[in-house]
Amino acid sequence: MQKSSSFTVAIVGATGAVGQELLRLLHDRKFPFASLRLFASSRSAGKVLTCDGHTYTVEEAKPGVFADVDLAFFAAGGPTTRALAPDAVKAGCVVIDKSSTYRMDPDVPLVIPEINPEGLRNHRGIIANPNCSTAVTLMALWPLHCAFGLKRYFASTYQSVSGTGAEAVRELEDQIQAHAKGAPIVNKVYPYQIAFNVIPQVDTFGPNGYTGEETKMMLESRKIMGLPNLKVSTTTVRVPVVRAHSVSINAEFERPVSVEAARAAIAAFPGAELVDDPATQKYPTPLDFSRKVKCGVGRIRIDTALDNGLALWVSGDNLWKGAALNALQNAELMAREGWLRAKAAVSV
Repeated sequence: MQKSSSFTVAIVGATGAVGQELLRLLHDRKFPFASLRLFASSRSAGKVLTCDGHTYTVEEAKPGVFADVDLAFFAAGGPTTRALAPDAVKAGCVVIDKSSTYRMDPDVPLVIPEINPEGLRNHRGIIANPNCSTAVTLMALWPLHCAFGLKRYFASTYQSVSGTGAEAVRELEDQIQAHAKGAPIVNKVYPYQIAFNVIPQVDTFGPNGYTGEETKMMLESRKIMGLPNLKVSTTTVRVPVVRAHSVSINAEFERPVSVEAARAAIAAFPGAELVDDPATQKYPTPLDFSRKVKCGVGRIRIDTALDNGLALWVSGDNLWKGAALNALQNAELMAREGWLRAKAAVSV
């Protein structure tokens, strides 16, 4: 029997926001690794990172470094994935990638473990992680689909600046401080000031007027849920929140719905936490669901414009369930089920 602690794990993009979350989560959740290697660009090579009493020296991410790696979390963006993921797979390494590079590739599973874990068994070396907004949204919609049969949904997102990266977080903080001091407010990351504002654009606009983020939510929802004809219309919005995305959802179902049955479905789902008591003003907020494993779902009510419709609200950590945590949960399930093999497996 293979010892579960024999895995050699790597994080590509270890110095970025998602890479840093992966490093902490690997330690906090006690993933069974025997060795952990951190990779980043040549600019960060040699940098020393510490976590849970362990010290790591960042190596340059380049071809040839994956020979002894069993599992690599790619958290460095599309260009790095395109340049290095094939090399890692060729070396016999399993890649779990957060970028959008392979999400819609029909030969690459796009997996949220609470929804379509079977994809983890049937991969060809690469497993794609969903978009952050898609992941948070489906933590609310999947249990409702199982209960009522999802027909279509409309969504407006309230996306935190950490989804853009550390530079965007600094820009929000700098703008707030400048406002307090009466100093000029400068925007570089976003086309408009983000402090005390909302920007109805996440990603670039396509020829149909929808942004890339909005299109990702539609296409990824169909693939993950196995509903190729699912009708989806979304508007993605950046808001002055540091961490955790929220989504307002209006969904129509095939079968009759009720608030009571919807709440029961959410409460029973392992990826969601029901926070829904209007009488006491209890509902999810991004602050309450930052650094939480589950996504909060509330404001559940009968939709007044859709047949068999529900209106609801969900908040979830874009750096956790929307990125690092989902990737790690996929790896944890593979390790538990014996779907992840170590190159230097030890038999006992």
